[in-house]
Amino acid sequence: MASLANVAALKKSKLPPEINRILYVKNLPFKITSAELYEIFGAYGAIRQIRLGNSTETMGTAFVVYEDIFDARNACEHLSGYNVNNRYLVVLYHQQQKQAKKMDQSKRRQELDILKQKVGDIISNR
Repeated sequence: MASLANVAALKKSKLPPEINRILYVKNLPFKITSAELYEIFGAYGAIRQIRLGNSTETMGTAFVVYEDIFDARNACEHLSGYNVNNRYLVVLYHQQQKQAKKMDQSKRRQELDILKQKVGDIISNR
């Protein structure tokens, strides 16, 4: 019973916003199949969907969608660096475009502020 209480407490704990159910996997062997990915990633929990890259730009990548966010976190922690056919997997949490754009905008604003300060310093020294 103590282990059930620990699991319940773990599930109630808050996770950082970048952690989600969708994992982005890079550095996969080009010949890997969906069935092989199910075998590797399925050991960490129920999988809703696997999407393998099939174009020249996306070969060697996949998206793995778990039913449960905690299973995704566990898989990400354990499978990053996992060796598959002499290739070490890179497993990341998928970041939606909106989040990436927000980060890009805030970075651009910071760079713009720095440039404004530099230009302001140059103008004031004239």
